[in-house]
Amino acid sequence: MRARLAPALLLAFTISCASLVLMRPTADDWAPPVRPAEGDDAPRAAACAHREPLRQAFFGDLHVHTKFSMDARSRGMRSSPDDAYRFARGESIGFGPFDENGRGARSRRLPRPLDFAAVTDHAEWIGEVTLCSTPGSYAYDTESCRGFRGEIAIKPAFPGLKLGGKMGGVVGAFGRRGEICGEGDGACRAALETAWQETRRATERWNDTSESCAFTAFHGWEHSYSVNMSKVHRNVIFRNASVPSLPISSLEAPEAIDLWDRLDALCTNAGTGCEVITIPHNANVSNGRLFETSWKREPRDEQVRRMEVRARIERLVEMMQIKGESECANGMYGVVGGEDELCDFEKVRQFAEEPPDDCEEGAGWGALRGGGCQSRVDFARYALIEGMRERERTGVNPFQFGMIGSTDGHNANPGDVEEYDWQGCCANTDATPAGRMTQEPWFAGAGTIARNPGGLVGVWSEENSRDALFDAMVRRETFATSGPRIEPRFFAGWDLPADLCDRPDLVETGYAQGVPMGSVLPGASQSGVAPTFVAHVARDAGVADHPGGRLDRLQIVKVWYGEGGQFHQAVHDIAGRLADSAGTSREAPDVDLATCEPRGEGADTLCAVWTDPNFDASRDAAYYVRAVENPSCRWSWRTCLVLPEGERPAACSDPTIPKVVRERAWTSPIWFEPAT
Repeated sequence: MRARLAPALLLAFTISCASLVLMRPTADDWAPPVRPAEGDDAPRAAACAHREPLRQAFFGDLHVHTKFSMDARSRGMRSSPDDAYRFARGESIGFGPFDENGRGARSRRLPRPLDFAAVTDHAEWIGEVTLCSTPGSYAYDTESCRGFRGEIAIKPAFPGLKLGGKMGGVVGAFGRRGEICGEGDGACRAALETAWQETRRATERWNDTSESCAFTAFHGWEHSYSVNMSKVHRNVIFRNASVPSLPISSLEAPEAIDLWDRLDALCTNAGTGCEVITIPHNANVSNGRLFETSWKREPRDEQVRRMEVRARIERLVEMMQIKGESECANGMYGVVGGEDELCDFEKVRQFAEEPPDDCEEGAGWGALRGGGCQSRVDFARYALIEGMRERERTGVNPFQFGMIGSTDGHNANPGDVEEYDWQGCCANTDATPAGRMTQEPWFAGAGTIARNPGGLVGVWSEENSRDALFDAMVRRETFATSGPRIEPRFFAGWDLPADLCDRPDLVETGYAQGVPMGSVLPGASQSGVAPTFVAHVARDAGVADHPGGRLDRLQIVKVWYGEGGQFHQAVHDIAGRLADSAGTSREAPDVDLATCEPRGEGADTLCAVWTDPNFDASRDAAYYVRAVENPSCRWSWRTCLVLPEGERPAACSDPTIPKVVRERAWTSPIWFEPAT
């Protein structure tokens, strides 16, 4: 194996495209300390006019950045939280490059508004970015701020370490730059509070409290910890307007347990109605650290405490976004059950100069620079199994999470996921077709071509309100999509009718006689029976000018922890082309690469009732649904087609760059746990 240990004192903080390295911060708080969440004083929401007791699908994006994020602003991005919510609602905003008055050169809008969104700017260095971007501020004319704006070359804050161009202007070697922040970091604290208040005001302005319930806006931020260049980032999402007075960053609370303990102190236990969940993302570039069981080094009581805290707060995982998919990978250490061809999907590390080594039972470092090993727990499927292994060891499953997607857009552009005309993610760096198709140095051997437009969060909720949506997220009745608005439903029970797909009361019966996605299946009333599952999926119809794709197949993925320490997976085709009633497969659909016109049959809906033929009542297992569309043209190939042949970049003729994408959706799992 490649060496995977790094100096314990170094924290590599990497946001998106640039790598910043500094000494590990202490867990010191701001002075004065962050105030706990106060009561929710937002206007009371009216009852939603359209409420469905059997729940309806709502689509959103819980991961987007604005001008307050250091990586977005360093690329010239000028759009505000107001702009982000405006975009989510289907209104037009400007994309970069921006002129001196903040006007974008390109105008963009969503073809379909979102139902909900959250602005999640990186909590780290918001104050510094605000000071350096505000003429006349305390620090605007300092060398550090001038370096951040690209007006002068800057001296590295930590000699011998490269600090990512402009971004190094606001990063101190041992924390914050005194030149910018002033005595006791007071100027940065004040600027952070001002920016946080602006974001909170925008969130409240756009949250619809009328009976139409047209749009829900959530408060949040991103906690961006990248220890030794491994991405360990989380979005922090609140139920309502009761939030701490300042975001908690990795400078004050580096480790996940530091963040959760502070959230408990400042939110959960504040007695003001504050509730919060955290959502990790990009496990695919975490070198095994996002789902590392590092608590094993602690005393037994502390191990259990940390696992219980994580299980309570970390209810969801973002496993699809612009920097790749984190569902599964073939050939990982200790994983048995055969190859899954559909795991080869939007893998950002496939573009590395060399395939990463396997971390096996350990963890590594350096993924954000294309280095270090890759772990099976860099993928949600195997993290689910790791959770079952921990439950067998301690009685607590810390990785019992639901699935979501989002974008991680850095253009203040939530929900911007259309492949047919994707305009990039990152302000000036990919503002042109050539820019989107050209490599960038953020990831060794890979570039913007490795990105995709990202995914969406799907939520099954009675109505589009904060409480209803947040309740659904807490109970994990969520699903992820790679962009299309595919609608999957998934139920399990011990006596679900075999003809449920032919009945109009499928959903009603699923709730009455079983449990939905995100649930733990209660024990059977009698021994010797296996659970029954019903899965139904409806395709995304798309819009008039760009219809959605047809459905190719519906699958149930089962995972479990087996004897001998093996991680087991089994993929079952239960409906669609590979599982039709005659038991034979139809000709595979494809797409005309000259015109991007789809070819072949496909379905509008798919449904199946399935019973696990290898059910073992003595062993934990988790089941989730994957619904897959027919092939369609990837954004990168569509970009190539609109460019004259003589102006196409080399990526257009690179055989390793996929021309086709198989869009899909994943439900949250349903778990079976034998009685202990």
